[in-house]
Amino acid sequence: MAATKPIPTLRGEEKVYFEEAKNGRLVYQLCRDCAQRIFYPRTVCTNCMSENLEYVASAGKGTIYSFTTLHVPGHPEFADDVPYTVVLVDLEEGVRVLADLVDCDPDDVKVGMSVEVLFEAVTEDFTVPRFRPSAQ
Repeated sequence: MAATKPIPTLRGEEKVYFEEAKNGRLVYQLCRDCAQRIFYPRTVCTNCMSENLEYVASAGKGTIYSFTTLHVPGHPEFADDVPYTVVLVDLEEGVRVLADLVDCDPDDVKVGMSVEVLFEAVTEDFTVPRFRPSAQ
């Protein structure tokens, strides 16, 4: 499976995040020293500056905190995808993540909407977490 769109060069903490996504896990970090939950992946705790962080799997369920629908692509390779919606999701575990919303007409998106994660393999080596409305 070859990529038809640009994909990032993974390094550092985000490499672990996307490796976990490839395995069907949406992860965030937890500080072992102060119990702060952290997203996006970092090298130190945003609360106490500890480097004692671990990755924890989320259940992948949450609610939309905010969203925007793009009608102009951010890159020419995404021109066929517009309009598409990007959401900020408050996960049940207490972290906020950014991702695309799929399987939902842009006119139907609402703040507070329940969503769940799904994983899309873009290439053999790169999988992206996305969200869709949850069936509940």
